[in-house]
Amino acid sequence: MDRSILEGDPHSVLEAMTIGGYATGANNGIIYIRAEYPLAIKRLNIAIDQARELGFLGKDIFGSGFDFDIRVKLGAGAFVCGEETALIHSVEGKRGEPTKKPPFPSESGYLNKPTTVNNVETFANVCPIILKGADWYSSIGTETSKGTKVFALAGSVNNVGLVEVPMGTTLREIIYDIGGGIVDGKKFKAVQTGGPSGGVITTDDLDTPIDYESLKNIGSMMGSGGMIIMDETSCMVNIAKFYLEFSQDESCGKCTPCRIGVKRMHEILERITEGEGTLEDLEKLELLANMIKSSSLCGLGQTAPNPVLSTMNYFYDEYREHVEKGYCRAGECKALMKYSIDAEKCIGCTACARVCPTNCITGKAKEVHVIDQSECIACGACFDACKFDAVIKP
Repeated sequence: MDRSILEGDPHSVLEAMTIGGYATGANNGIIYIRAEYPLAIKRLNIAIDQARELGFLGKDIFGSGFDFDIRVKLGAGAFVCGEETALIHSVEGKRGEPTKKPPFPSESGYLNKPTTVNNVETFANVCPIILKGADWYSSIGTETSKGTKVFALAGSVNNVGLVEVPMGTTLREIIYDIGGGIVDGKKFKAVQTGGPSGGVITTDDLDTPIDYESLKNIGSMMGSGGMIIMDETSCMVNIAKFYLEFSQDESCGKCTPCRIGVKRMHEILERITEGEGTLEDLEKLELLANMIKSSSLCGLGQTAPNPVLSTMNYFYDEYREHVEKGYCRAGECKALMKYSIDAEKCIGCTACARVCPTNCITGKAKEVHVIDQSECIACGACFDACKFDAVIKP
């Protein structure tokens, strides 16, 4: 979302930062952007040069006696640098690790000077508010969450992309009216809001208005504005493992709960999706999640367990099926998938045997074929090759 603003209207951010500098008495602005966004960086630098040339940046702006300039700092794209103290350390050339607060950046931030940190979307709202007034902005949204919010709609939804909606718009409106509903008419299962740090929301809460308080009350968060739609073919245990793997990779490693705890949680989820989990693992998983949530140093560790806690809350039956029955109802966990052949439908055409990479399907032509489960790697080639619906997908 922020990248699209910097690519499409970088001057809105530069002007807002200059206004912010004037309001707070700051003379220097820094835009921290990941190096993987070359187009945004290019257009941002062009806009800064234009602003300097026209007198919007630099010394004594329009004879006001106010000096303000902006520079761009490239980052490596570390997720943890979304936390303000980690971001400041990265800008200073140090490791992107958070520090304990207080002191807050507003007291001692960049080079130990008072620093205010805001994101691009916030700055992009400043100029319209000044032009049209606070009352106009307050008329949009809800009583406690004003204005609009941009979401990145993705996953199993027909219309993917960026959507900007007033605060208070329901999830149902976003997914079905704007998003065009679920792909191939499949059944909606859950939506993950807030990116990898958020939680899943089920059908029961589809009419929840999107605002900070409402999302928090149902165990999710606004976060970065990501919104991933999942249908009935999604395995919620596998989804939790996917997000936890991301958080594990992005952890800066400074505090033990996040560095070690998230890794242990990921190991437990791996065992469960491999069919080696136990009921004791489920207890450990929930205990670890709550401990990490309450003891991590920064927001990354504090929110990393959210996908696990929310999926266990709403889809605990899927976790139990993985552990007790070695069964993945969505068929996403390959170690738990066991293809079989329906003897009544199999005509012995040998199509499945011919495409099997491990030669685990036996049977003569015009006779019923059999799959050796000990050799099957659940690649699905036999399922795709069969024209008579004889191969049964778990």
